[in-house]
Amino acid sequence: MKVLMINCSPNKKGSTDRALKEIALELSKVNIESEIFQLPVEPLQSCLACGSCKESEDNRCKVDDCVNELLAKMESSDGLVVGSPVHFAGITGSGKTILDRMFYCGRPLFSGKPFAGIVIARRAGTTSALEQINKYPIIANMIQVGCTYWPMVFGNDAREIEEDLEGMQNMRNLANNLAWILKLKEEGKIASPEFGPYQRTNFIR
Repeated sequence: MKVLMINCSPNKKGSTDRALKEIALELSKVNIESEIFQLPVEPLQSCLACGSCKESEDNRCKVDDCVNELLAKMESSDGLVVGSPVHFAGITGSGKTILDRMFYCGRPLFSGKPFAGIVIARRAGTTSALEQINKYPIIANMIQVGCTYWPMVFGNDAREIEEDLEGMQNMRNLANNLAWILKLKEEGKIASPEFGPYQRTNFIR
């Protein structure tokens, strides 16, 4: 089993990376592989609303950046963790750009897989950022993973968040819940429910 983790921070060795590595370490203890994907610092194109992904055979984006690479990785992943620092009480701009396009293009790739979102802040804004990040799995038919408290850690850098003992414990507990769900799915081998054709309804006709 494998879990894809997305680091939405522009800081490759910052607090978000440290929190994701805590989750990865805990998953490795129960033989679950993980990969942390660092979003590039170069500007990313927001969704063009062109609809070309819905016309393609593989539901890929026509913009040639890391979105299609992430979708390919998601095909072979059994779960997804998204981590972001808090920027103005929300997730990073690059994180929102990538998640918007990933979940619009490749929604079938996420269905039935467990999802966990984590946020990191120096002081405040975590609750609204967590609410933002958790909207994606709800609309994509994913299994949302909880833990023993809100999945957030406080600190200004990788060293400081290690002093948030409760926050780091939450990362480990989140990892254990994620592993538990993955193993239940594997052992149960129960197929995900099937749904009929999507009924798109516009309120103004």
